[in-house]
Amino acid sequence: MDETPGANQPSWHAMTTDECFKELSLPDDIRRRGLTTEEAATRLAKYGENKLTEKEKESLLIKIWQQVNNVLVGILVFVAVISAVRAITDDPVTNSIQVGIIVGVIVINTTIGIIQEGSAEKAAEALKGMLSSDAIARRDGKETRVPAGELVPGDIVIMNTGDRVPADIRMLEVNNLACQEAALTGESVPIEKITDVIEAKGGNPAQTPLGDRVNLCFSATLVAQGYGVGLVCSTGDYTEIGTINKLVNKVEDKKTAVLEQIDFVSKILAVFIAITACITWAVAYFQAGASALDAVSIALVSAVAMIPEGLEAIVTVTYAWAVSNMADKNAIIRALPAVETLGSVTTICSDKTGTLTQNIMSLTAFVTSNARYRNDVNATDRSNTNFVRDDTYMAERADHTKMMRAREVIKGGPGSSKHNRKKGDKFDYTTSEATSDNLESKHEKNEVDAAPSTNVESDNTPVGPGESPELAFFRNALAGGVLCSKCTLGINGTREGEIGNPTELSILRACYWAGIEVNPMKDDVPVIAEVPFSSEYKFMATVHDSNEINDGPGMEDVDVVHVKGAPDRMVLLCDKQAKAGLLGETEPIDTQYWTEQIAILSSHGLRVLALLRGTLPKGEVKKGEQLGPEFVNGRGGPWLTIMGLCAIMDPPRPECIDAVSEAHGAGVRVAMITGDHKDTALAIGANLGLVDEQHSSAVTGPELDAMSDEEIKVAVQKYNVFARASPQNKIRIVKALQSQGEVCGMTGDGVNDAPALKAADMGVAMGKEGTDVAREASQMILADDNFATIIVAVREGRVVWDNLRKVLMINTPINNAQGLSVLFGIICGLDETPLTAIQVLYANLICAVTLGFVAAVEPAEDGIMDQPPRRVGKRLIGRFLFLRIALGTIVLVAATVGATFWAQAQYDDKDAGTQLELMRSQASNTLTLGAAAITLSARFSYNSSIHPRLFQGNPFLWYSVVIVTVLQFAITYIPGVNNVIFSMGPMKPEQWGVVVLAMVIVFIVMEIEKSVRRYLMDLGEDTDDREYGVFDAPPAEPNEDVSLPKGASHLNLTELNK
Repeated sequence: MDETPGANQPSWHAMTTDECFKELSLPDDIRRRGLTTEEAATRLAKYGENKLTEKEKESLLIKIWQQVNNVLVGILVFVAVISAVRAITDDPVTNSIQVGIIVGVIVINTTIGIIQEGSAEKAAEALKGMLSSDAIARRDGKETRVPAGELVPGDIVIMNTGDRVPADIRMLEVNNLACQEAALTGESVPIEKITDVIEAKGGNPAQTPLGDRVNLCFSATLVAQGYGVGLVCSTGDYTEIGTINKLVNKVEDKKTAVLEQIDFVSKILAVFIAITACITWAVAYFQAGASALDAVSIALVSAVAMIPEGLEAIVTVTYAWAVSNMADKNAIIRALPAVETLGSVTTICSDKTGTLTQNIMSLTAFVTSNARYRNDVNATDRSNTNFVRDDTYMAERADHTKMMRAREVIKGGPGSSKHNRKKGDKFDYTTSEATSDNLESKHEKNEVDAAPSTNVESDNTPVGPGESPELAFFRNALAGGVLCSKCTLGINGTREGEIGNPTELSILRACYWAGIEVNPMKDDVPVIAEVPFSSEYKFMATVHDSNEINDGPGMEDVDVVHVKGAPDRMVLLCDKQAKAGLLGETEPIDTQYWTEQIAILSSHGLRVLALLRGTLPKGEVKKGEQLGPEFVNGRGGPWLTIMGLCAIMDPPRPECIDAVSEAHGAGVRVAMITGDHKDTALAIGANLGLVDEQHSSAVTGPELDAMSDEEIKVAVQKYNVFARASPQNKIRIVKALQSQGEVCGMTGDGVNDAPALKAADMGVAMGKEGTDVAREASQMILADDNFATIIVAVREGRVVWDNLRKVLMINTPINNAQGLSVLFGIICGLDETPLTAIQVLYANLICAVTLGFVAAVEPAEDGIMDQPPRRVGKRLIGRFLFLRIALGTIVLVAATVGATFWAQAQYDDKDAGTQLELMRSQASNTLTLGAAAITLSARFSYNSSIHPRLFQGNPFLWYSVVIVTVLQFAITYIPGVNNVIFSMGPMKPEQWGVVVLAMVIVFIVMEIEKSVRRYLMDLGEDTDDREYGVFDAPPAEPNEDVSLPKGASHLNLTELNK
């Protein structure tokens, strides 16, 4: 064995127990005596503690640096330094205020950024919380309780029902042992454990799916039933959950499209600001005759004016508003930019168990000799009407099995022990090749076509189609499912307090909701003797006193035998069938009919159990007598009566069917990735609407393992259903989709979903049934576990993108106009700048942010969910938005500079100081209220704002306009504030008239631009920048390396760029 602990982990499932002992250098008597205390200490020093390694956390200084490490903040810092120098040499009051405002801007934006960061490091904490606290190990020849953290490879561990598995363990001895592994493997019911070696398909043990390694128990899973003794083979980071932990920690976060676009806009603005500042300095120095230092000061005013200090804050407000709306609708966002990402998602990869389905095994149908009864698994009222006769419900085989023989369907169905399964798989009552062969040979059916689903179409016994039998019918027909069971029903028919196998519990739950008093029924006729279930003979039998309510009259001299088991085996034990499922009316068994019904239900991915009953002379079996399987199958021939077939599945969430349809309407593809078997996954996929002509089949994890990178890129576009998928498969699927230019979302609830949630562009976890690990690895949590909530998030994501474009449409012209007004004012002959640095800082922080807030909270425009997702590589600022921003900037600069020159001419009789103050008041108010006019127009991308809709839908619009107007009056007229801080003077009435005129001109010009765009749109022009243009960055050809280490079990520690 490699001397590096945990390196090159062996395929323990493919090794005999002796080979495992040898691999770990253990003595032959290790099973009897266990490790000695000294040996355990030596191994603990070698392998380390049985705990998960924590991710290295970023320091506060690093987080601060990440927030301030950009060009625009650098320019602000430079301006602050120059202002600080000028505060020492000239005008200390104004420059000190300017420095304080700049520093305040930087501090506020940095603080917001740090607070809003996601707490992804909590994923490791959540994983650690799942680990066992202690374990029973054999040390020094005796069983000892030891802290789980001190377990080492080589320890012999004993586990019982209810224990949490403390490490990855190779089983040495099992007694009806089964573990609940849904959170790790996606299996919806407990997996029965064995000790036999698992044969590797294709000779490569690493390609055996995690769910098929049934001779291993995995760390952090739960023992659902039974007893077992096993050998600790992996601990800490080298367990399956440990590899997930490292993978979660190593996945690096990537900026979303909006943050990348903001960075891009910031870089363009930085270049533009630098050019404008240089030109301004040159004009001030050479044309206006200012000194070099004064020219620098003027240039810095221009630079400060154009820096969008409030842009990051308003982006945060946009996100926060969307987050608040989504939280009200049960979608909790953990990282603000994730809202936008959801709006651009093109493919959602969803886990099946607990996400698209309810994670509750439910009896969906009961089939009798002449009918099938559909059960409402979502019923909330206890009534026999929950069962309705529907002979069309799954009455024909699934399309992919119609040309197969019945025995092949049964062998290949979800209840099979052969098709993609190992002995001891999660469904106890599996079929076998031998019995299904016997079934077909018994009735000599060699045809391929399916048999009719009912014997007589017009047979309305006991009720006709669409009707519900009386409660007594189900009490009699389903008695075997209730009495032949050791399960405990949950409180009021819920999952709370239920104990036992989920498959058997589904029958009890269906009976309860049909109106049967399950617990009193079991108490009335306790078990006299039983044949306990075994995976060898696949049935369970119990003997009871007869009861008139359960068994009908005239049964006083007999005891009743109930048998429940794998349907193919049970049919061979029957010589009669209950006619129409009724007690007291039997007929010779139609083996061909029952075989075909089993095949039909299996083809749709349903688990099938057969319910049988028989009678014995009273007293033949003594109370507590130990019965073996020969009690049922050793009587020299068939002797039982089949009552019917129970069809069981983990049903889809009803709302998910509509949600998938709506997603398709929005241009979003939905794919299902599950650890379940192919037929089951395909059946669920068909019910959800995921299987269509384009995506008509499914692919399994082992098949994906065998694919090259190019093959898997094709496969992820061809299939919507991925079965038997391991955590590694899920990540590779996500990466392959991303390589094809897809923006990939991933939903999930289990530990096994965490790496894929991190790797996806958008990870969505379940809040109710989900694990802490999945929640902490995600960007969004569904508080109601409702897949339909994702569609709400998609809508909000699209709204965010639209609103951010509106924010840029409002803020960018304001910033540009401030700087360019300074430049063109000087070019056109002004001796002083029309705006001071403090004025522009105020406008950026107060005016732009306030007006920008209007766009941030704008509701969705009509038809937003009828459009396809935003294309990858699209810039926030496309061709037409650029033209709109340019037009807004030009008209705002023209209005501001023009109004300033008007004020200069109007008040040339005033002293120079008063005249300059009035000019700056004119410039400030014209620019600010002109920006309000742009805001009024920008509310609607296409629709005219000269319409009553302007006054509807967004009350914050008018709040913002009023606030800005009041603040402008305040800084214009409050003594000391106006002249000392803002260098402004109280305006005359005629000046306000010019301001109003400028507002009207700006508003009309922007509305004319929208009318032109509407005209071009009617001509078929791309006026919404959906096609790629010069401003965009189309994705490169899909040649990204998507390879990950093959093998479905170990998530080799590959660093992923998310």
